[in-house]
Amino acid sequence: MPVSSKDILGSDGPLAERLDGFTPRPAQQEMAARIEQALADYSVFIAESGTGTGKTFAYLVPALLSGKKILISTGTRHLQDQLYHRDLPIIRNALAVPVTTALLKGRANYLCRHHLDRTETEARFTGKRDQSNLVRIRDWAGSTKSGDIAEVSGIPEDSDLWSQVTSTADNCLGGDCSYYDECFVNRARREALAADVVVVNHHLFFADLALREEGFGQLLPGVEAVIFDEAHQLEEIASNFFGQSLSSHQLSSLCRDTIAEDIKEHSGIRELPSAAHALEKAAADFRLAFGVEPRRDAWSKLENAKAVHAALAGMKSRLTSLSTVLDAAAAKGQGLANCARRASDLLDRLLMISENSPADYVAWFETTARSFTLYLTPLDIAASFRQYTSAGKKAWIFTSATLAINKSFSYFQAQLGLEEAETGLWDSPFDYASQTMLYIPPGLPVPSAPDYTDCVIDAALPVLRASRGRAFLLFTSHRALKFAAAKLRDVLDYPLLVQGDAPRSELLRRFRTAGNAVLLGTGSFWEGVDVRGEALSCVIIDKLPFASPDDPVLQARAGAMEQAGRSPFMEYQLPEAVIALKQGVGRLIRDENDRGVLMLCDPRLLSKGYGRIFLASLPPMPVTKRLEDVEQFFGHGPSKRKARQKVSQV
Repeated sequence: MPVSSKDILGSDGPLAERLDGFTPRPAQQEMAARIEQALADYSVFIAESGTGTGKTFAYLVPALLSGKKILISTGTRHLQDQLYHRDLPIIRNALAVPVTTALLKGRANYLCRHHLDRTETEARFTGKRDQSNLVRIRDWAGSTKSGDIAEVSGIPEDSDLWSQVTSTADNCLGGDCSYYDECFVNRARREALAADVVVVNHHLFFADLALREEGFGQLLPGVEAVIFDEAHQLEEIASNFFGQSLSSHQLSSLCRDTIAEDIKEHSGIRELPSAAHALEKAAADFRLAFGVEPRRDAWSKLENAKAVHAALAGMKSRLTSLSTVLDAAAAKGQGLANCARRASDLLDRLLMISENSPADYVAWFETTARSFTLYLTPLDIAASFRQYTSAGKKAWIFTSATLAINKSFSYFQAQLGLEEAETGLWDSPFDYASQTMLYIPPGLPVPSAPDYTDCVIDAALPVLRASRGRAFLLFTSHRALKFAAAKLRDVLDYPLLVQGDAPRSELLRRFRTAGNAVLLGTGSFWEGVDVRGEALSCVIIDKLPFASPDDPVLQARAGAMEQAGRSPFMEYQLPEAVIALKQGVGRLIRDENDRGVLMLCDPRLLSKGYGRIFLASLPPMPVTKRLEDVEQFFGHGPSKRKARQKVSQV
């Protein structure tokens, strides 16, 4: 007789028999049963499951039992690798089902033999490290079966070398490549088409859905179910891909490839190199026209910026000239033909963003120290996404630990056009009442006060002493993080780790190894970070994570909502902040044996009516405004039992 997912995850199931430490969890079993039904009915189901529920197994078990072709999408490549290499094999082996699996990433994650050859030939390196790393990549290229660059250790993920030995949709030669039959990207796609379960990530999913440039357009129509893990990220990622963008990196890459292909193909068109160099200079001049400091704003704010518009006109002229010359050179070789197509596409994007942006999109820009990106972002993606979830016979499953606002899924449903979906919510099984404490320090000024961060650090220092380090300090801005780092370096008795001083993975390794470190982080440390045990016993959050009011996308969406008679604060800004806070809070308790204090510094939690919505969306923690309670929690006072009894509920 068929066995249900609930039975599989039960005390007499194969997971309990084969996995050391496996504990049946009622919430996990219930969630698996609901997903099993949604898969059978080809319906849409949204599930929030708190930390410790075991949501990965809760969707993998019914997915593998269903016999359907399943596409699973994760929030990051790290989670994608973890799911494919660790979790999937565990469930497949425990169930003993003949399910084939495949891992599919974006093409930038796979070695391109053509570009490796070209990079070795050009030898455009300034240091010995790049030269030795290129030798390592060549040695690895001779033995790898997947071509996945994640296999190569010791070369930083952000090394410029990777972009020179991988391909993009723009510079891929396709069937004209001499390595076409050996292409790692094509091999990965063939394996995905043949597999029962395919693991992708959200960026790859939407890149293909919106742009058709990552090549699994053939895959999605044959899939019978799509499961999104970390689904709270979908709206932001989808907005990027349903819009348009143009970056200085894309322009410089076009210029670099044009010159390289011109040399390779011997085009004989004398104007080509000079046209490419002219565009490269024009792009650099356009960046300089914005000023030295990084900026992020709506394109409409540049109406009177004469220097920017003059530089823009120059860049348009140079891009038009290069496009014209490349059209004439396209017949000389496939590489130059690709460059001609790219130049035409980039020119169309530039004109659309700067001149012809549709009314239901917002045009905006962002500059860093040396680069710029222009964006065209839709104000609402619900209708676009609903077209996919309502078309064809597919089940759509959305899971995360942070989807609901005060037990309601209405915000997430409205974002993606999923108003008719079934929902399920399962709280964390952890005993927050005895394992945690929420400390809201009294006497802090309003977050807009000039000395706010200074006061936050003053309030945090006695907590850090009580916790003996072992803490994350999560900030909502890089400016606050830098100020805190400068102040803490002079007064902290514990190892101090600061985001930006080393890659995130290295900072986490040092944090776990030290055992008493204090780590300062912003956005990327608010989610996707798992530190179990006593090394992380305190999480301090400087303020409620409302998006910057100067954010151009927020401003445009808020304006559209106001015109429609809606409240952008209650319907957009507040829900976004609640979900972000839930992610940050989720770093504290990662295991049933973890204990810790959460310190939320923002006085608006208690002084504003909406503070109740934040508190109601968090796990059921005892709340205090007394530092003494925190000290007692960490064992610097009366017994822990007495300390818990004295906690004041606010």
